[in-house]
Amino acid sequence: MPVVHPFRAVQYNQGVGDVSGLIAPPYDVLDLNAKQTLLAGDPHNIVGIDLPHVPAKELGPKEAYEEAGDAYRAMLDSGVLAQRETPAIFAYRQTFAFEDEPYQRCGMAATLETVPFGPRDGGGILAHEQTFGGPKEDRKALINALQCQSSPIFGLHQDEHGTAVELLHRVMDSRDPDMTADMGDGIKHEIWTIDDDATITEYQNALAGEDVFVADGHHRYNTALNYLAELESKDEVGADHPARRTMFVLVSMSDPGLAIGPTHRVLGGMEEYEIEKFIEAAQGLLNIEPIDNDPQTFLSQMDTLAEREQTNVFGIYDYATGLCFGAWPAVPDPLEMQFPKQSQAWRNLDVAIIQHMIVEEICQPELNNGEPINWAFPHSIDEVLAIGKGEETGSSIAGGGKPQLAIIVRPTPLEAVRDISRAGELMPQKSTFFYPKLATGLWLNPVG
Repeated sequence: MPVVHPFRAVQYNQGVGDVSGLIAPPYDVLDLNAKQTLLAGDPHNIVGIDLPHVPAKELGPKEAYEEAGDAYRAMLDSGVLAQRETPAIFAYRQTFAFEDEPYQRCGMAATLETVPFGPRDGGGILAHEQTFGGPKEDRKALINALQCQSSPIFGLHQDEHGTAVELLHRVMDSRDPDMTADMGDGIKHEIWTIDDDATITEYQNALAGEDVFVADGHHRYNTALNYLAELESKDEVGADHPARRTMFVLVSMSDPGLAIGPTHRVLGGMEEYEIEKFIEAAQGLLNIEPIDNDPQTFLSQMDTLAEREQTNVFGIYDYATGLCFGAWPAVPDPLEMQFPKQSQAWRNLDVAIIQHMIVEEICQPELNNGEPINWAFPHSIDEVLAIGKGEETGSSIAGGGKPQLAIIVRPTPLEAVRDISRAGELMPQKSTFFYPKLATGLWLNPVG
């Protein structure tokens, strides 16, 4: 692993007390209404800095980022935000419910050396998902305006023996948290500041030699790399420049509170789509059979099918009729001919089979005249159904068009994230969903 460093975080309330009205969900899950609601609750909410332009999937006007930078500096000048005098790392616990079970996920906020993606002696930073130009342009404009990183990247590390988890729990059990927050969404946030050299060294040693797998924040880490490269090209960055470090929250793969949910696929805008035509076009590629027409039982029925067929299994939901089906590849390793150089782990991904077989070999050529399909990426069956009703769920069909076909998947296994990252391969977008997201506004990391 790149060396773990404490950092002089910029924080609200000097890093103590309740900051519920000042933090926000990550920028990429918020729309304009959510931003306005947060700012109405408190005009100093971090969303005014972290989300200057909506949607954040593309570069906004220059003035939006300049205003965010001015707002950030004004809060520093007024004392609303303040930078710590001494470097620290921060134990971070999120308490929540997932699939009706209680969870507590624990991690550590720290900075890591800003090094290119890929394996390295002593551990590297490894990607697993594709990135896109628009979000990186937005984040680059923001970091230029703020001269700081406004939200942490979510990183995973192996921690095979649970050493890091044990240290985190020991700190958390020793005293009350220094800072707390609750945004009213069922997730409780607690922070313990750690600035003693002995505990920091112990944590650094626990992570020595380990890879970091980026769970969430690929665009932001690419932005940190691009920001550093630009400074280096201008000879504006020395060996100790703060841009050489990037803010992470590091979570152990041994943490019992690590929850992974599915990201389903909703397809729409297909000119020739009907469920009968889809089933006919899928012959020879997918086996499809009717199941109970109750979307809420998709996952249990899929488990039964997977045990029977011993292969990838999908749920198929037709919006027009409400009919439900189970589906699985008609041949073993269906992507082998198309992607012989990809690893077996990559070819076995549900999301890879959906994108490269179901969408690119069935839906686009047979049902949409070869044109691209419109996508949405809901995380729950309730969201899948809400999209069909036209309700705003944050998962609207990108590019327009009504929802026609939902493909229900099971969560991508953690082992697949590890194996594919180490193989230097990238999954299709929206392959993983680590619940919950990290909060924004608990720490900012100056890089100017």
